[in-house]
Amino acid sequence: MRTVKAWAAPSATEPLTATTIERRDVGPNDVLIEIAYAGICHSDIHTARAEWGDVPYPIVVGHEIAGTVAEVGSEVTKHAVGDRVGVGCLVNSCGECDACRAGHEQYCPDAIGTYNATDRDGTTTQGGYSTHVVVDADFALKIPEGLELDVAAPLLCAGITTWTPLRRWGVREGSKVAVVGLGGLGHMGVQLAVALGAEVTVLSQSLKKQEDGVALGATDYRATSDAETFTDLRGKFDLILNTVSADLPIKKYLSLLAPEGTLVNVGAPAEPFEVPVFSLIGGSKALAGSNIGGIPGTQEMLDFCAEKGIGAKIEVIPADKVNEAWDRVVASDVRYRFVIDAATI
Repeated sequence: MRTVKAWAAPSATEPLTATTIERRDVGPNDVLIEIAYAGICHSDIHTARAEWGDVPYPIVVGHEIAGTVAEVGSEVTKHAVGDRVGVGCLVNSCGECDACRAGHEQYCPDAIGTYNATDRDGTTTQGGYSTHVVVDADFALKIPEGLELDVAAPLLCAGITTWTPLRRWGVREGSKVAVVGLGGLGHMGVQLAVALGAEVTVLSQSLKKQEDGVALGATDYRATSDAETFTDLRGKFDLILNTVSADLPIKKYLSLLAPEGTLVNVGAPAEPFEVPVFSLIGGSKALAGSNIGGIPGTQEMLDFCAEKGIGAKIEVIPADKVNEAWDRVVASDVRYRFVIDAATI
């Protein structure tokens, strides 16, 4: 075991504080990663504040991790000391079920999350708000040259979360895509869909981020508070990517889909949607969900981002500003992802 520095939540109501945690020794198929940057995801906040269930405190969160390999296990062949790598929402899975064999480790019933999960040795996994992490080598992604580590970190969650549905529903040249919300997820969805060749419209409550949306490549930006939006855009989109965790009037959004179009949710509203079935039947439309991505898909996304020059739009902060950053995330006061400089931990 090795002791490393970290920032942890002591309870659901207390601010994060500097501390130390234990990391396991590097096993035969493990890598030790010296963390350079850790992105802040709203999921970190929900988890640490026990909004999604019980948490064994103290808890270190963070599943958008970028850094370099500091040590490799005796059986590791895919990584070497000095390699630039990233870790996302998963650090292990069974490797044997149908989902794992298909490269969809996120669906494995025994998938192990980067934090607040039970690891193979019975300990609770601790996340990336720390200086080092030890993970199974198969769950460390290669970060290509040309993709800076700070802008790459949020790709390990926000990037793959939006990439997976764009790929699954076949977004390509000429596709008409709407992205609901221009936040940490939405700003990645816009960039990726544009790079895949889609004509992208942002649907947001207001036009206050319109300039940003256009700069990211959107060809249209509409306020959902304006009733004319739903009249003007009726039947237009092949895919609507909903990135917000809000109670949407689903019938109105389904009306924006072209026949056989799909509305995919990656945001997670607290309350269930009411879905009038005839809104689906009339145009053979679909309402779906999507959950992060597997290791092959995440590597594909990272390679694509490096090729296209895509990265998250970030604000880098020192570790002692993390509590302030969390308050700003809750207040939607960030454009578009906070990233912790791990050197300050």
